[in-house]
Amino acid sequence: MSFETAKAAPAAPLTRAIDAAVSGDPEMLRGLAAVMASFSVRIVVAILILAITLWAAKRVAHVTERGMQRLSRHTPADKTLAHFASALVKYVIIAIGLIAVLQQLGVQTTSVLAVLGAASLAIGLALQGTLSNVAAGVMILLQRPYRVGDRVELNGRQGVVSGLDLFNTRLLDYDGLTVYLPNAKVFGDMIVNVSQAGRRRIDLVFGIDYEDDLDLALDLLLKVAGQDERVLSSPAPWSKVTTLADSSVSVSLRCWATPDDWMDTRFDLVKQVKETFEAHGLSFPYPHQVAVERSQRAKEDAEASA
Repeated sequence: MSFETAKAAPAAPLTRAIDAAVSGDPEMLRGLAAVMASFSVRIVVAILILAITLWAAKRVAHVTERGMQRLSRHTPADKTLAHFASALVKYVIIAIGLIAVLQQLGVQTTSVLAVLGAASLAIGLALQGTLSNVAAGVMILLQRPYRVGDRVELNGRQGVVSGLDLFNTRLLDYDGLTVYLPNAKVFGDMIVNVSQAGRRRIDLVFGIDYEDDLDLALDLLLKVAGQDERVLSSPAPWSKVTTLADSSVSVSLRCWATPDDWMDTRFDLVKQVKETFEAHGLSFPYPHQVAVERSQRAKEDAEASA
């Protein structure tokens, strides 16, 4: 058999089938109609599966989002976690539905899943840093060590949390600067939440003269703290003698204020204590430098011995 004959042989049945269909062969037409009908049914069923999948994904995602919001109704939080859970549920349902559609159309999904798995692995290796931020963002959203509006200290930066998503935590620091902190670094380091307890302690230390009345100083500290409405009554303010320094006696005041009032209260108390102490005759000693001048003979002796 020549090359041309071998090449044309496999095409002969197909050519005869096409010629038979074109010529109107009843048997061939019935077979073609049966195949078309079967494939049409598969297409209709696939379209129905796709439509039901899209409807179910939208509906279940909406129910999930509402459920997450209801769970946090007693402790209002930002909507990031609810949106993330809703989107995750939606795309999982759509992925399952698409696999069912491909199977209905006769596509072997095993190879498709293998290709998608390999592509996902490659993308995951290329985006390790981004995915670690996403994983940390999910953990932060689940554990809630801080919320939007909380005063916190993250990676050594203090400020108010102004935004939180799956990639970054947005912090407005006390200098008015907006700081973007990757969630992976935030979650892997110490997190200090100033607002969570609802109060913050103020520690003030003042030095008075050794000759001053210590009991009067301690009473005045408590009086000044009690007169400031921003100072919390519970825990009660506390004043004690804490240090005997070289030129002064240190008296300390400890009291509590809300995180929002802490800074202004602290500075105002310093001013008020100074004015009150001075009004009652208490003094604030400060270090003195004493210059000792040696005689000329002592200098000469020192130089000669050197």
